[in-house]
Amino acid sequence: MELFTQQSQIIPGLQYIENYFTAQEQEGLIATIDKQQWLGDLKRRVQHYGFKYDYKARRIDLGMHIGALPDWAKAIADRLHSEGYFDVVPDQLIINEYLPGQGITPHIDCEPCFEGTIVSISLGSPCVMDFTNKVTGEKIPMLLAPRSMVVLKGDSRYGWMHGIAARKTDKFDGNAYQRGRRISLTFRKTILER
Repeated sequence: MELFTQQSQIIPGLQYIENYFTAQEQEGLIATIDKQQWLGDLKRRVQHYGFKYDYKARRIDLGMHIGALPDWAKAIADRLHSEGYFDVVPDQLIINEYLPGQGITPHIDCEPCFEGTIVSISLGSPCVMDFTNKVTGEKIPMLLAPRSMVVLKGDSRYGWMHGIAARKTDKFDGNAYQRGRRISLTFRKTILER
């Protein structure tokens, strides 16, 4: 498997890795994820592991612990740590399912809730994620390919919002990408309130 890693020259701290998983690994992961229980808390289906994040209160604490990461998720968390993407093993995972026409509002992951690294892995359909500078409003689109990974640290973590427009087709570099089902795995390390 050939990995393509790209450091963003425009957004400091953002790293984009193509082909983080093989096509076969992606198939196995999607099958495993689909055997788990989906929650309909939001406009899209989600799964929480490690800790359940409170979207309304924008907080997380020890009372929200729902158990250790399952073995399949722990294996990915350990890999992310051993490969140097995280300084410590992440202990929280949110899985989001995006169907054509669904998106997520531009946001910065809760600063008092999670440490300085956020990793998002894309499975299934490609989509365009928009990064918006919270001070200047500058907007930069990035095409997320299937099996790719985005690592947010530093300015990309704290100075840029990321979001996905709710639409059925993305345009990027003069090409149109029809959206299909996309699953994202977002790994984080919690900062717990006692």
